[in-house]
Amino acid sequence: MQIEIVEHEPPYRVGVIIGSLSRESINRRLATALERVAPPEFEFFEISYADLPLYDRDLDADYPQTALDFKAAVRSADAVLFVTPEYNRSIPGALKNAIDWGSRPWGQNAWSDKPTAVIGASPGQIGTAVGQQSLRATLSFLNARQMTTPEAYIHFTPGLIEADGEVTVPATEGFLRTFMAKFLEYTARVLTVIPRP
Repeated sequence: MQIEIVEHEPPYRVGVIIGSLSRESINRRLATALERVAPPEFEFFEISYADLPLYDRDLDADYPQTALDFKAAVRSADAVLFVTPEYNRSIPGALKNAIDWGSRPWGQNAWSDKPTAVIGASPGQIGTAVGQQSLRATLSFLNARQMTTPEAYIHFTPGLIEADGEVTVPATEGFLRTFMAKFLEYTARVLTVIPRP
């Protein structure tokens, strides 16, 4: 039996995972800004993980519905955009918990071959550079296809991004626009080489 592979074309559905659970998170503002400047070939939806319990291997045999729903949302995305703060030189615990749920049970990894991009904002001068390295290490182990350049560590200053996602500094807006254009190019390349089912 011959299997026909159909190339996936735009629009691409991008699942957005925001690393902070706070409704007032500056990374939520950054996510809104990224959607605002993104190419029209992208359609966005947020993948929520706030209701996930703490991962426990004992639950693998009877996966909770919240975890099944989370994995289904990840699988439904053509690509995933992580927008995350840095907590104590790593990623937020809730985000790591969500990633763990998405990777289990063993052999049912929802992240495998998924085009991904990582970006984050922080009031600190180095942005989220160390936290992103922690996230990238985890995504590498899970076989997610990561866009490695451009790197994006946003130093968030008061007024940089308005509540509606408007970026007030032209140079920053231009950089974010370029970042999303590159993510579109990367997503298209990955989905050409590794077509989705």
